[in-house]
Amino acid sequence: MESRKNCPHCGGELSPYCNPVPTVDVVILVPGSAPGEDSVVLVNRANPPLGWALPGGFVDCGETCEGAAVRECLEETGLEVILTGLLGVYSDPARDPRQHTMSVVYTGVARNMETLRAGDDAGEVRLFPLDRLPRTAFDHDLILADFRVRLAHHA
Repeated sequence: MESRKNCPHCGGELSPYCNPVPTVDVVILVPGSAPGEDSVVLVNRANPPLGWALPGGFVDCGETCEGAAVRECLEETGLEVILTGLLGVYSDPARDPRQHTMSVVYTGVARNMETLRAGDDAGEVRLFPLDRLPRTAFDHDLILADFRVRLAHHA
C-alpha cells in the first residue's frame, strides 16, 4: 500500500516531486612550464559508472556548493583546492545514468601537488595534459571542452 502525505496546515494531499540532485565538479588546473603544457587532475572512478572523471560528487544537506567542491577534491585527490571561478552549470537530465543531477562546475588550483593521492571512491588519480585527455564519464568531455575554450580566451 502506497503511503500518501498530507499538508500539515490544510490537510490537502501533497504531490511527490522529482527534483534534480545537486552535485559539484572541479576542473583542477595544473599550469605547465610552457604555454600549451597545462594539465588537469582526473580520477578513475572505483564505483559505477566507471571511467575517468573530474573530481566531484554530491552536495550534502547543509553544505554550500563551494564547500562540497573543496571537500570532494580533498576526499578524492588528497588536494586542498582553491576555487578560482565558476565554469558553468550542467543540467542535462541524461548527464548521469544513475539519476537526474545538476552539477555546479568550478575551476580551481591545488595548494600543493605533493599531496596528490587517490581516495574515497577514486581508484586512481592522474594528471592529464589538456591536449591528451582520455574519454570521460558523464558529460565531463563537454565540461573539459568548455574549459579549454575559456582557457584559450583568457590566454
